[in-house]
Amino acid sequence: MRGESGTGKEVLATAIHAGGARRDGPLVKVNCGALTETLLESELFGHVRGAFTGAVETRKGLFEQADGGTIFLDEIAEVSQALQVKLLRVLQTGEFQRVGEARGLRVDARVIAATNRSLEAMIQEGIFRSDLYYRLNVVPLALPPLRDRREDIPS
Repeated sequence: MRGESGTGKEVLATAIHAGGARRDGPLVKVNCGALTETLLESELFGHVRGAFTGAVETRKGLFEQADGGTIFLDEIAEVSQALQVKLLRVLQTGEFQRVGEARGLRVDARVIAATNRSLEAMIQEGIFRSDLYYRLNVVPLALPPLRDRREDIPS
């Protein structure tokens, strides 16, 4: 899903979840641009106790929390290339590993990703993986800017 900031990408993701077969499952939202690479990895995949300083207990990640439902990855263009590889694995196999754990876990979650940037241009620049793009771009949705949808702005 793409569109300028403030066009309602999160609202649309919520509506897609609510109107779909996974509506009884959880809807988990994460702003990928708001977290550092290491924190985002821990948030998405979880971690085991002792995986890093401050990891005092095992914690489920957002993918695990979204099992049976939907995970909304806002600002997907901000994800590092190293983390893009791990996201690609989840999309391809449904498997991931918590930080610090060798055992893999399986998850069944619908993934909705959003950006306000041109992923195609980022692919050309070598900063976004084309294989991840094609996995995410199954049903592309483009939200027009609010200046073209004045009726959607509350009075």
